[in-house]
Amino acid sequence: MAKDAKPGTEGVETAPAKNSKKLLIIIIAVVVVVLGLGGVTAFLLLRHAPEQDDDGEVAVEKAKPVKKKKVDREVPIYVALDAFTVNLVPDNGDQFLQLVMSLEVEDAQVADHLKMYTPKLRNDLTLLLSSKKASQLISKEGKELLAQEVKEQINGILEPAGKGKKRDGPIKEVLFTSFIIQ
Repeated sequence: MAKDAKPGTEGVETAPAKNSKKLLIIIIAVVVVVLGLGGVTAFLLLRHAPEQDDDGEVAVEKAKPVKKKKVDREVPIYVALDAFTVNLVPDNGDQFLQLVMSLEVEDAQVADHLKMYTPKLRNDLTLLLSSKKASQLISKEGKELLAQEVKEQINGILEPAGKGKKRDGPIKEVLFTSFIIQ
């Protein structure tokens, strides 16, 4: 027995040497990962930091002021009306007008007010539209005149005494989104 044992290796097993190598590799891998994450974090944080001169002073660059357009008007509010289909006064044969329009209004309260008066508005606008001839509505000027007449008609219904906030009434503009004459 004495011959088999070597004097410096008594009581030392070979398993702890393998475990220490594995532990050393794991520790090195963790340190590399932590340093890598730290480097990436530092890069991202310092990428937006101000630059420094040779003297250690921070170089300050003044940002040019952004020119903002002056907004005179608020965001427009539009109310879409259902389509109108009316017979026109005959020029040469039967003709009809199919019209879809949107109204630009002062505020949301006017939009709600329009909904309350929808039957009266539709009746009066149908009478107005059916009193026109196709030859009156073909040109751009004819359409603009019709838009003005529709605006006055609706403003007259919404504010019959003209007691509104503005002289023009609560309807700012009449926009035709579809205009077909056949």
